Amino acid sequence: MPPSSKRHPSLITIRRGGTLEDEHHRLLASWSADCAERVLHYFEADRPEDSRPRQAIQGARDWARGEIKMQKARELAWAAHAAAREAQGPAREAARAAGHAVSVAHMADHALGGAVYAIRAVRAASADAVRDAAGRAERDWQRQILPEAIRALVLEDQKRRSRLLWGLFDD
Repeated sequence: MPPSSKRHPSLITIRRGGTLEDEHHRLLASWSADCAERVLHYFEADRPEDSRPRQAIQGARDWARGEIKMQKARELAWAAHAAAREAQGPAREAARAAGHAVSVAHMADHALGGAVYAIRAVRAASADAVRDAAGRAERDWQRQILPEAIRALVLEDQKRRSRLLWGLFDD
């Protein structure tokens, strides 16, 4: 994901000087995992023997429940991103979504990565004539499942960073 010049305080936990509460940080990880899991089938159809992205998605959920530490989540993220480098097309984008979802444990602003790479996976799997519509439908589904407690936070982050994220969150 393209880096932003400065992390927004709403995506930095309170204990590190931001305004993000731990509960919301965990909700971001769960939501991002939901986004990534929805497109995981693209990776698994292409590379059925490789469980690294699935393990990363599970790791995001495990971290959100307090069952694994951040360092384990980072290891799972590295593995999912390695799987992405070995894949192409929608499979690559799906593995990246998984890697970003579990990376939320380390940095909350990776939550949009799980969502944006899921949109990119759907777009990559779609015919040219319906690519934009498919991407918008995926974005709309992601917004529909947003927990109310983090809805405003995510929508504001999407608005703030959409240009950096290929315009995929533009309305």
